[in-house]
Amino acid sequence: MVDIATRVYNHKWKIDPIVRSLIDTDFYKLLMCQSIFRNKPDTTVTFSLINRSRDIRLADLIDEGELREQLDHVRGLSLTRGESTWLRGNTFYGKRQMFRPDFMAFLEGLRLPPYHLEKHDGQYRLTFEGAWPQVMLWEIPALAILMELRSRAVLGDMGRFELQVLYARAMTRLWEKIEALRALPDLRIADFGTRRRHSFLWQDWAVQAMIEGLGERFAGTSNCLIAQRRDIEAIGTNAHELPMVHAALADDDAALRRAPYEVLADWQEEHDGNLRIILPDTYGTEGFLAGAPDWLASWTGMRIDSGEPEAGAEAAIRWWQERGEDPRDKLVIFSDGLDVDRIIALHRQFRGRVKVSFGWGTLLTNDFRGLVKDDGLAPFSLVCKAVAANGRPTVKLSDNPEKATGPAEQIARYKRVFGVGEQQPQQVLV
Repeated sequence: MVDIATRVYNHKWKIDPIVRSLIDTDFYKLLMCQSIFRNKPDTTVTFSLINRSRDIRLADLIDEGELREQLDHVRGLSLTRGESTWLRGNTFYGKRQMFRPDFMAFLEGLRLPPYHLEKHDGQYRLTFEGAWPQVMLWEIPALAILMELRSRAVLGDMGRFELQVLYARAMTRLWEKIEALRALPDLRIADFGTRRRHSFLWQDWAVQAMIEGLGERFAGTSNCLIAQRRDIEAIGTNAHELPMVHAALADDDAALRRAPYEVLADWQEEHDGNLRIILPDTYGTEGFLAGAPDWLASWTGMRIDSGEPEAGAEAAIRWWQERGEDPRDKLVIFSDGLDVDRIIALHRQFRGRVKVSFGWGTLLTNDFRGLVKDDGLAPFSLVCKAVAANGRPTVKLSDNPEKATGPAEQIARYKRVFGVGEQQPQQVLV
């Protein structure tokens, strides 16, 4: 097992680059990338960094030269032969050769496109623009780089023993969480923590701890590189990015209203089984379910990613029941800001009513709260979103208005089109 504290103390970034592989990314990005490559390869999309935690002044903490060095390193990465073989030949979600030969040829030749970086008012403005299948793969490495550079900035002045104690405390905290989860019968949980991890080495350690501590109850990891190295399942389906871009391309309100369902119709052509998971909250879960076509009710399950998770799961159960489906046969995946207490409560409330699963993110791979002076390693909310498509702004509403993104006038339009009324703001931790 890697001695993380010693690696941090003796750090040389060429030994430990933050992103070490093009597949050091979330599995759903590759699944979506293949769909986009097939359906909308020429769409021009802009991604932009958004720091929701404005009190964390990243440009004051992170050296611009170091940031550029890490970003430039990622631009030089390409698939290795072993990574290509794994993607081409491995079985994902019970299906061999999930990735088509033409898409694999594209991925094997890919180098990530240029970025634009500048400082403004204590924050970094980091944007990526280009063909959608290329620029979309910047999202996860960009976030991982900034999160880890912030960690390194805080850890930089710590001594060898101080680092050993810090990581011992963090390991103990995580292991205590795992021990608490062991008490849950029929638990199914996966690592969703790549984008806001403390570091690659820490995420890899957390995954190994979950493997040992939970056994078959640990379903796998969203991180493709760790899944390959640890010989476990790569987990992930689709994300808000798909409906956001498709909606931005709509020419009128009627087309806008249809866009989230057309995206899923494309997805259904490509995937079956456990990859048919509905993510309903991009423009409000209530409106999405009210207008959803009946064929979506036959899908395997639903992911609850914003708002009150209990309310989202209850809405899903009612929707399935109204369409003659047995919720006990359906999968509900909770994935928003989870920690062990909420996981236990949700499992107890919904076990037996639906098949319950959890995507555990930031508070699995980056829970160093209270462990350093001034809480300098506390997680914060950093995202990298598609902000424009073919020159048109994108919008995300969410079930939590604090997560809404897009120009104010477009947010108002989308709320009107999708029938979104008053929403209850909730604090965004991660």
